[in-house]
Amino acid sequence: MTITKTSLAALAVAAVALTGAPLGGAQAGSELMPGISTGIPLGAPLPEGLWSITIPTYGSRDSDPRVDTSAVVPAWLIWSTPWTLGGGVIMLDAVMPYVNADVNNGPQFSGMANGFIDMQVKWNLGNGFFGGFQSGIYLPIDSEVGNNYVSWQGVAALSYLKDGWDLSSTFIYGTGAEGSDGGPAWFNVDLTATKKFGKFEIGAVGFGSTDLSTPYVGYQKQSQFALGGLIGYDFDICNIQLKLTRDVYQENYGGYETRVWANIIVPLMAPSSAMRPAVFKY
Repeated sequence: MTITKTSLAALAVAAVALTGAPLGGAQAGSELMPGISTGIPLGAPLPEGLWSITIPTYGSRDSDPRVDTSAVVPAWLIWSTPWTLGGGVIMLDAVMPYVNADVNNGPQFSGMANGFIDMQVKWNLGNGFFGGFQSGIYLPIDSEVGNNYVSWQGVAALSYLKDGWDLSSTFIYGTGAEGSDGGPAWFNVDLTATKKFGKFEIGAVGFGSTDLSTPYVGYQKQSQFALGGLIGYDFDICNIQLKLTRDVYQENYGGYETRVWANIIVPLMAPSSAMRPAVFKY
């Protein structure tokens, strides 16, 4: 997450765990918010059509001073195409998040963060297993909360979806950028273990993140791991999941974060011959 122009830069960098961004010449963690894909079985292809996933989130880190961060992905648009590659469904997606950071008794920063464009290929592996890969780039943006450089992100995901179970693991790598205004290369893992009972869904989520490089002299690598729970309901026209997570480990973030989230999954368009479930129904 980019936060600039503040004498509290070093502390805020240590306390903020959102989309990585330079803060007065310092950088905070991964560009993709750790934990953002929990609850979403990214290993599986969506049914053909255009989908929207909205993800609002708010977190507070018990550093001194406290740092509160909120963000919303107003419309993560995913087009699940009719085309395949090596038997896998091709999907194209794009997103532009909005981020706000508030240092207690200090400055506040907000604005559009880096836009992201991506291509996915997802396979049905049989017996309830799905897997796939994604590759995309973050576009540069010159804002209080954006990185003014291009970087690459790769994703590998595996999901087991059968008898109401969603057991998913998502592994994410980002290149970051070298230099005083850059950020580290990073690695995230998002984990989901939930069970559906009719229209209800309940289970556990977890996520971890770690910096893999030091973009400039004096940078302190950050890492964290968080656990929490998920409850969801299928409203037919949309699927809503609510999550609550808490850090159980952190290094160089300045404190432990508690965060609340929502995943709102909506089918927007589909072929007239296709069913349009608001959830992954396998």
